[in-house]
Amino acid sequence: MADTFTAQMTLSPAGFWRVYVVLFGASEWPEHTWGRSAPIPTVVERAEALASLGYEVASGTEWEWIEYSELPDDPGSTVCLLAAVSVLASPSATAFVPEVGA
Repeated sequence: MADTFTAQMTLSPAGFWRVYVVLFGASEWPEHTWGRSAPIPTVVERAEALASLGYEVASGTEWEWIEYSELPDDPGSTVCLLAAVSVLASPSATAFVPEVGA
């Protein structure tokens, strides 16, 4: 069975949308940045970005969105959005997949 990872999409500190694959134990995570704050990247754009990183959205999964306060103890602070989806390393591309226990 293929390893499943989580891809997340957020606004970068520079204010641009980015998607990255969370790889625990790795010093860097594969990332794609769109260079824009609006509009939010479409599902197709996200799939293309993940494919360029060597990943694909896992069958039967959908992007899920959550919002959180920039300052957790201040409900009046800026609201941040985070989207997440399960992904697999694409069999037709080379994706960085860390070794377990590495």
